[in-house]
Amino acid sequence: MNRLENIDFCIQYLLKQNGVEASIPNALREKQQLLRALMNIWHPQPLSDQFLNAQDAELQAQLSDKGVVETSGLLWQGDITRLKVDAIVNAANSQGLGCWHPLHSCIDNAIHSAAGLQLRQSCDDILQGGALQTGHAIITPGFNLPARWVLHTVGPIVMESQPTAEQELQLASCYRSCLRLAEEHGCRSVAFCCISTGEFHFPNRRAAEIAVETCRCARIRVVFNVFKDLDYATYQQLLGAS
Repeated sequence: MNRLENIDFCIQYLLKQNGVEASIPNALREKQQLLRALMNIWHPQPLSDQFLNAQDAELQAQLSDKGVVETSGLLWQGDITRLKVDAIVNAANSQGLGCWHPLHSCIDNAIHSAAGLQLRQSCDDILQGGALQTGHAIITPGFNLPARWVLHTVGPIVMESQPTAEQELQLASCYRSCLRLAEEHGCRSVAFCCISTGEFHFPNRRAAEIAVETCRCARIRVVFNVFKDLDYATYQQLLGAS
């Protein structure tokens, strides 16, 4: 199969598994969007080797299109699914199975979509229907990501204008839990996203201060991965002063 035929096979397979109907578009980009949407709503169940081989071929092609990034710095701005480090950190929800909203722009959706359905299945195998507690973390393989491992952690959700003292401790626990798991699995480098900011409403500046302070004595190399210019400027200032 060529690339377009390969994606069509994946789409048809997931349409059947998800029990939905949709017409398959002609353009590559539109096919990729439909495939990602179907991956986002997929519930863990057995997958055929033929599907997994086809999915992996497409996701590896997408990774090649984006390009893999290696960095020796402490701060990097961009798509965390491109980073070649031992482990990346996913800001997960309490269900721990990825984002279920098709094509949502959150990092949870981006990581699961780039890694493949094996990531959701692996999380489901670990949690077995249970919840991922705030401040805790689990570790899974990275599958189709450049990173060997993915650390999934749930940060606190701030409902007021400022986080409570308990929520600050929970956020620090996210970083410590991830570092501990990374060290236990022999990682020499880990890239942290901005945990609990954005939709979780933790103030960006305070979240960055907790991240830098908690990781200051890490025994492995830490990369702070940001997407927004605001976060880049904040981390740049904090790291320059540390």
